[in-house]
Amino acid sequence: MVVLLLVDSLHYVFARLLAAYLPATTSSFYYMAIATGQIALFAALRRQINWRIFRDNAKFFLTIGFLIATATSTSFAAVNYIDPGTASMIARINTLFALGFGILWLHETLVRGEKIGAVIAVVGVFIISFQPGEAGEKLWLGALLVLFSSFTYALHAAMVKRQGGKLDLTNFFLFRMMTSIFFLLIFSVARGEMVWPAGWRVWLILLLAATVNVTISRGLYYVALRRYDLSVFTILLTLSPVITILWSLALFGERPSWQGLIGGTAVILGVLLVTTSKPAPAPRP
Repeated sequence: MVVLLLVDSLHYVFARLLAAYLPATTSSFYYMAIATGQIALFAALRRQINWRIFRDNAKFFLTIGFLIATATSTSFAAVNYIDPGTASMIARINTLFALGFGILWLHETLVRGEKIGAVIAVVGVFIISFQPGEAGEKLWLGALLVLFSSFTYALHAAMVKRQGGKLDLTNFFLFRMMTSIFFLLIFSVARGEMVWPAGWRVWLILLLAATVNVTISRGLYYVALRRYDLSVFTILLTLSPVITILWSLALFGERPSWQGLIGGTAVILGVLLVTTSKPAPAPRP
């Protein structure tokens, strides 16, 4: 779990590093493509690739691939307007989006603590975003991009929860990645942003981002998810923005403003309140 927190906190840090070299959609495509190659090699060596799984679930994979591609490219674009630490704090609100999908699709109800926590988290986002002057306008745009990214990623997670739980994990992960890079390629070409990375430095960052932020991070994520209760797992992941702030300060000399820290703290506290207030499932008869 400690290693997962260290690598999970690097998503917006890698986005910030790559922003100096490539457009957001293009860097998303290259680093996801490298990670897909790593996962495909792993699956091929173990002779686990089953194309029938893709054929039987093509609509599902194309849908979640589109959502992941949208979420990834949008989150990479956000760091052009907002520092990685603040972006990571706002992204914790994806817990609330997941809660909303549970209400809409599973007809779940909110207890009082969940309602209060949701309000606190939303207020925290507004505290971060509404700052005076040009800086405030950039923060607001960055916050909107992070919120949209979190929404689309939470929607993908809800679809996976409903339809993908019985699929073989290796093939699910591989086809999820393949459809994601397919749409990222379309996005890049359509926007006229497809360029070849120039220089060994950007290739090194892409390789590190793919290996650490996808192959290792998502692998550890699924392992930890199976070993921890979901509520405990969510609480532990709220520590990720704190580590992101430390990475951002060490690498770029950037840290959230005091207003951003106050708002981000409210988001994290709200998410914690939502998570800890969730009632335990009723025992089976």
